[in-house]
Parts: sequence; structure tokens; C-alpha cells
Amino acid sequence: MATATATANLPRRRLSQGTRHTINGLLFASPWIFGLLVFWIYPTLASAYYSFTKYNGVRNPTFTGLANYIELFTKDEEFLAAVYNTVYFAVVSIPLAIIFAFGLAMMLNAKIRGQVVYRTIYFLPTLVPEVALALVWIFIFTPHNGLIAAPFRAFGSRGPCWLTCAEWARPTLVLLALWIIGQQIILYLAGLQDVPQDLYDAADVDGANFLSKFRNVTVPILTPVVFFHLITSVIGALNFFAIPYIMTGGTGFPANSTLFYSIYLYKNAFHYLEMGYASAMAWLLFMFTLVVTLIIFRSARLWVFYAGGED
Repeated sequence: MATATATANLPRRRLSQGTRHTINGLLFASPWIFGLLVFWIYPTLASAYYSFTKYNGVRNPTFTGLANYIELFTKDEEFLAAVYNTVYFAVVSIPLAIIFAFGLAMMLNAKIRGQVVYRTIYFLPTLVPEVALALVWIFIFTPHNGLIAAPFRAFGSRGPCWLTCAEWARPTLVLLALWIIGQQIILYLAGLQDVPQDLYDAADVDGANFLSKFRNVTVPILTPVVFFHLITSVIGALNFFAIPYIMTGGTGFPANSTLFYSIYLYKNAFHYLEMGYASAMAWLLFMFTLVVTLIIFRSARLWVFYAGGED
């Protein structure tokens, strides 16, 4: 009895304050951790496994090794067409978007009457949902009775075939990409307004003209903005999906010229129920995007300059 009483009277060991804070933090973060495990880590690992299997989402997966990857590069012509269209879109649209966004931002940064109105007009297309944007684009570029066909009809000409022939379909989508660069214009505009006026004044004292100031003052200071624009544009171009899918229904019409990589991946996964094949495509896209992004980051030290002197 005495021993039991003595044991009951012993003081309970208390958790340290740091341990309690850690436990409380984990409890508050547990919903996010659960979501990370269930909706990101598990699907990522599962897709890596499925990429080496034949799997339709219903039956048990059958391990096939590298068969999916080999078939992609040796037997699947639609895959090669999707790769070509996506790379074409990225290589053509990204440099043009950088040039146009930079140039328009410089124009909108000038002290002119109606400056706010012009800035609003250029930003408005980015507020339109992609579904509505695709429908408007179809209305504009319908070859025979579209809005842009009216001037050609007035002069008795048929005009380009735009979205109905392969040689014009890709450039038309590039034009669309240049129409929705309002956010990038705002980024460049913010960067231009952050350029110290003292640098321009010093250049004026040295007798620099407009081109010299642009090349030696404006461009170096805005290289971080160009770098950010380049990274986000590469990722966005390689995942270009919603607009061409809505415009063509995912068919790739005409002649697979609008069949982008993400569209073909989606078709394999949800139309053909080739989940293993689609997983292999997803991992190839991830690895390619990762390699390109790392190359851009690696090269940034050669051409990106920061105000604090860090490169």
C-alpha cells in the first residue's frame, strides 16, 4: 500500500515547451500534410510505377518494363507530331511574347494621355476565361464568315485558311498567345518603373542616345523580369492544353497540326484508357521540362543581373 501511494505521488513528467509547440504545429499542419501525401506524393509515385505497366484504370496493372517508352519513340506517329507541335509553339511564341511584352510595356510606360486606359485595354484579355477566349478566337478566325475574313471579302479575296489548314493553324495559335500577354506586360511595366532615374540622368550626361540607354541601362536591369517570364512561359507552353482542346475538340485538326503534347496525353489517359502509356508520357514531359528549366537557371548567371550585384 505504501509503495502504491508513493508511486501515485510521484510528479508526472511534463513535455518541454519546444515539444508541445512541435506537436501543436504538426496538428495544425496535418490537413495540408494529408493532402500532400494523398493528392501529390502518392499519385506521383503511382504514375511512375504505372509508366512501366499496361494499365487501363480498371484491371490490375501488368508490368511491361520499358515497352511504353519504346513504343512512344518508335511506333507512335501521333506522339511525334504532338512533340513537334509543342516544341514549335514554345520556340516561336516565347521569344515573340518576350519582345512584344517588353516593347508594349515601354510604350505604356511613356507619359502619354490616356495611359491608364491603354494599360487596361492591354490587360483585359487576360481576365477572359480560356473557354470564352477559345470560342471568341474561333469566331474571329473562321475562314469564310469569321470577323477577320470580312476585310479580305471586301477586296474579293478569300484570305488565309487560318484554323482549317495545317500550315496556318500553328501560326494562328501563336498569334493567340501574343494576344494574352497582359500579365507579362504588367511585369515589365513594374520593372521599368523600378529603374532608377539617376541611371538615365547619368547616361544623358555621357551623351547616350535612346538605343544606348536601352541596351546598357534598361535591358540589364530588367533581365530578372525576362528570366521569370522565360521560365513561366516555357512551363506554360509545354503544358498548352485548354485553348487548342476547346477549339478542335482534341482532334488535332487539321492534320494533327493542333495536337499538343498535353492533349495527346489526356486522350491516352481518358479517351483510350491507356493509363500506363499516359503515365509514361507524363514522366517524359516532366523530365524534359526539368532539364530545360535547369539549363535556363544554369545559363542565367551569364545574362541575368541583379541590382544588388548578385548574379
